[in-house]
Amino acid sequence: MTDSNSTNSIEELVIADGVDDEAVESNRRLFTGRAYLLMAGLSTFYAAFHMIALNGVSISDWTGIEIPFLPQFPLETWNFRIVHIAGALALGFLLFSAHTFSDDGPPHRETRFLSLLSVLLIVPSLVAGATAIGFLNLIQSGTLPEMGGLTTWAAFPGTEIYSSEVWWFGVPLLIATFGAIVVGWFERRGRETFAASDIVLAVCGIVVAIYLIGIYGTAARNSVGTPFVPIGVAFAATAGSAMILELTRRVAGLALVIITGVFLLYTFTAHLLPGILAVQNAYSWQRFFGHVYSDAGILGPTTAVSSTYIILFIIFAAFLQASKVGDYFVNFAFATAGRARGGPAKVAIFASGLMGMINGTSAGNVVATGSLTIPLMKRVGYHKKTAGAVEAAASTGGQIMPPIMGAGAFIMAEITGIPYTEIAIAAIIPAILYFVSVYFMVDFEAAKLGMRGMREDELPKFNKLVRQVYLFIPIVILIVALFMGYSVIRAGTLATMAAAVVSWFTPHRMGLRSILKAFELAGVMSIQIIAVCACAGIIVGVISLTGVGARFSSVLLDLAGVSQLLALFFAMCIAILLGMGMPTTAAYAVAASVVAPGLVQLGIPTLTAHFFVFYFAVLSAITPPVALASYAAAGISGANPMETSVASFKIGIAAFIVPYMFFYNSAILMDGTWLQISRAGITATFGVFLLSAGVQGWFLGGRSAWFLRIALIFAAIFMIEGGWITDLVGVGLAAATFFVQKVLRPNPDVTIPVRGAD
Repeated sequence: MTDSNSTNSIEELVIADGVDDEAVESNRRLFTGRAYLLMAGLSTFYAAFHMIALNGVSISDWTGIEIPFLPQFPLETWNFRIVHIAGALALGFLLFSAHTFSDDGPPHRETRFLSLLSVLLIVPSLVAGATAIGFLNLIQSGTLPEMGGLTTWAAFPGTEIYSSEVWWFGVPLLIATFGAIVVGWFERRGRETFAASDIVLAVCGIVVAIYLIGIYGTAARNSVGTPFVPIGVAFAATAGSAMILELTRRVAGLALVIITGVFLLYTFTAHLLPGILAVQNAYSWQRFFGHVYSDAGILGPTTAVSSTYIILFIIFAAFLQASKVGDYFVNFAFATAGRARGGPAKVAIFASGLMGMINGTSAGNVVATGSLTIPLMKRVGYHKKTAGAVEAAASTGGQIMPPIMGAGAFIMAEITGIPYTEIAIAAIIPAILYFVSVYFMVDFEAAKLGMRGMREDELPKFNKLVRQVYLFIPIVILIVALFMGYSVIRAGTLATMAAAVVSWFTPHRMGLRSILKAFELAGVMSIQIIAVCACAGIIVGVISLTGVGARFSSVLLDLAGVSQLLALFFAMCIAILLGMGMPTTAAYAVAASVVAPGLVQLGIPTLTAHFFVFYFAVLSAITPPVALASYAAAGISGANPMETSVASFKIGIAAFIVPYMFFYNSAILMDGTWLQISRAGITATFGVFLLSAGVQGWFLGGRSAWFLRIALIFAAIFMIEGGWITDLVGVGLAAATFFVQKVLRPNPDVTIPVRGAD
């Protein structure tokens, strides 16, 4: 009887419960009844469509029956990406309101005029839609002449097609799009109901896709990016870009929208600017927007990744959530690290590393694990500012943890052409260095404050969790499949299937209903990252059209003539600045377009240059003054956001050194012999240990005086270069510091002397 009660009490003490629960944003609509069934069905279909399309399977393959109106896979690349964005726009506008909802429900403030206007906007959207369908039927009718095997689209001024594109398609589409966006800012509806303006925007997103799929199937596609692009493409691209910006504002905030707006403003004013920012000729509206909705912009690398790898791994993450693997990850972290001093902080590092692999954003990782770890860190003695900072730094590290690395590795593979597996292998030592440095920082902080770990009776039982270690099987299958040579898509699909199978050995068995729910969850989860990637694509389009990235490269080359280190520092600042307030994926995509080409021109290997940029784009999430991960953690801990961001910057300080390490020593990126790689990993780890000791003022069991802390930091810097002489100098300086601290025992409470002080 006693044993039974004891077991029950332990069951109640399992820390993680609800990590896998779906987060509900403050502006997300919560439908009920038929509306919920409709949205659940659309979300499920959207995610399942991608899984089927990516694996090249159609209904006809399964049944042997040709059904004419169903798409045949694989889809043409541009068409697939257009449908990918259109689906996200339609779902996003129906699910996410233009305003936030209060707990008591929003007041019904709109006037009858506003309500009538939002309904009337449906008319021009339907007119534009009918015209687009008419164009599509005309193109497929076979009545138009062909050129080079492609249907021509003679939409020149004065022709009937041109007039229809302007007055029956373009103008109604822009009226409906911009009118619905503006009305949506003022329209207030209940959280459980659709807003008419959002329905209009969903329709407009689909209309844009219908038109572009039709036109890009003709010879007119060859004119993209030139002054001869069809006028209708410019109209569709303008409306599509506006909807992407508005959806990004709703799901990711204003930061990326403002940065994109600056780039758009630059496009049309660059001919007026001096110096390296100037271009020779002004760009017309028609040419620019005809260029931006192509594979040089919105349909380029960022959407290529979001429509394949990212959404696939979002589906994988949704299946893991459905089988409650996230709860297991965090419980496993508690059982493993909870007893160490400052235990919850070390749990945060371990759990955030595990969760961050399958979580696309640093801030999202903070919310998932921080709701558990931050209160526990405060309970064992960490200041609320420090508790939030530890979680922010650890969650940010999840974005650089292979094999999945959030989504950045996939974009890097797309941009550089380097195989994904090579990127994942190269990321191993830098990721270890990051988490080791954060571990040392929190351990030394706990030692200084005399903190305890959590008691045995506060933690889940390790022996019980070991018996469920099979929950790691989906991730193991993913890694094994990748290194056996399977494609990323096939490996991700196998891992997703494994997640469903593994769930059959848990209380959360995935049947048909659970699988459909996982696809529904994936459809909703994907909206933010798809919007962000499409928005980043607009910036990429500006850079590719204006060539401003090449001009930044010339600046880096000029700086390198003075000092290569100065050029790297300048590149670091640009990458952090571009990434402030932006999700990791978008931050890297933009920085890779602006900064990385210049580093490559300096003679830096492509992989090293992109990793350098990627690291600092990721670290922008904890870099003041705009640090999304730190702000999310401060919201949970109750601390001041700016103080939390400064503290997280301090905790992650070693990560700002790591990119310079692999610049000076490429063995850290697995480039070299096993002896070189092993030595680089060991000396770099010792270097971040010394850096953490110097920053925290705690070295080998005791507090350090101010001048010893400076010596430790210098010793760490010597370990960065990777040469035998500098390594020996660093080790010697560390040994001398240890000798002075243990033998001479200087007072650690004496501060740095300041001239003129009493």
